[in-house]
Amino acid sequence: MKIVVTVKLVPDPNAEKRIDSATKRLVRSGVETVLNPYDEYALEAALQLKERAGGDTSVVVFSMAPEALKETLRKALAMGADEAVFLSDAGLEGSDVWATAYAMSQALKKIGFDLLIVGGLTDDGSTGAVPGALAEHLGVPCITNARKAEIADGTLRVERETDSGYQTVRGPLPALLTTALTFGEPRYASLKGIMGAKKKTIAPLTLADIGLDLAVGSDGAKMQLEAFAPPPARGKGRTVEAADGAAGAQAIFDFLKEKKLV
Repeated sequence: MKIVVTVKLVPDPNAEKRIDSATKRLVRSGVETVLNPYDEYALEAALQLKERAGGDTSVVVFSMAPEALKETLRKALAMGADEAVFLSDAGLEGSDVWATAYAMSQALKKIGFDLLIVGGLTDDGSTGAVPGALAEHLGVPCITNARKAEIADGTLRVERETDSGYQTVRGPLPALLTTALTFGEPRYASLKGIMGAKKKTIAPLTLADIGLDLAVGSDGAKMQLEAFAPPPARGKGRTVEAADGAAGAQAIFDFLKEKKLV
């Protein structure tokens, strides 16, 4: 069985985010690049499934990013992935969610998979739209927000986390799965894993390799950022002194009513 995990390389979540006023794109230079934290949970899910399945099950990580970030994928390999595939091409620059999902889907068709696992969000964009778009392009069922998953007899059984608990669903393979943060804490890379990652393959792909029929990059983008502005400065809080608990509760209620929240 072949499990593929999509991994996005993002600016360090702890670093300050800036948007270039000229290009209206997120500034990625001068900031450390890391694996998208949500994708680490997706990778952990894949590694757990591989450990349970055994046999010839493999975990492949796939990423689309500039060539300069290629070696950042070594962390995923050190965590336990068997190999990596890296799609990089200048023609991808400026891709929006639609173009990104389309390009990724065509590369994933070339790679092939039995199960595709995708993080639910990315720390830099947080649209949450790529998994569904990928499933549509690939023509596979999409099961989201998984907290547990099992594979048996070619069928995927998943516990989906919901606002009111969880639900159990089943679906055929191949399929796309997104993971909840409750799936399992991503493992640390061991020293043995780090050393072994240096010998693992990161296979390159370009647009010429995947043969797209539609435009990507800036030419294929269907969305354009027109303007942006920083959020307004936060005002001072209101302090209320109350004689007792009842008076305090009434003051809170009056405030919420004033803001039309109750």
